[in-house]
Amino acid sequence: MKRLLFLFQYIGNPRTVGAILPSSRFLGDKMMEGIDFKKAKYIVEYGPGTGVFTKKLLEKRNPETIILLVEQNKEFYSLLKEKFKDERNLFIVYGSAENIIEHLREYGIPYIDYVISGLPFASLPKGVSNKILLETSKILKKDGEFITFQYTLFKKTFFEQFFTKIDVKREFRNVPPAYVFSCSMPQNDMGELYGV
Repeated sequence: MKRLLFLFQYIGNPRTVGAILPSSRFLGDKMMEGIDFKKAKYIVEYGPGTGVFTKKLLEKRNPETIILLVEQNKEFYSLLKEKFKDERNLFIVYGSAENIIEHLREYGIPYIDYVISGLPFASLPKGVSNKILLETSKILKKDGEFITFQYTLFKKTFFEQFFTKIDVKREFRNVPPAYVFSCSMPQNDMGELYGV
């Protein structure tokens, strides 16, 4: 059922959905590898889709850790609201990652430890990608990470405009195989969201 929904959403919205099938559990594991779940207080996920990565985040997180999901596809948003309706410290926003600072202010979240992203940067308009990554670089705390996957290395130089350190890993057990990018600014103390 979820696979069919994903396929239909891809056919209708190929620029924003970006894949024909949900991500594999192997890719999900690779996306979680670098997260320090004991220390993370705030995690954001952009474009959670059917919730493959969300489920893993919820399994591994400290129960006090706050997770914010940002989904702009109405069908996926409705699915996530129903699927995770009983979860504590999980907030789901129907909106764009471009407006992440507004979303964080709405929930009183001062900064982010990790941003997990399923957004298809290869097919998003450049202006949208620019805004998302610029806003993301502002909300990450010192040594925070932006973790995303892409199907090619094409966007690596683009990510390097916003992050000074990028680690890349390959996951073959996904359709199609994917690259996981862990992006950070280790020397940069960004301060908190409200300009402190």
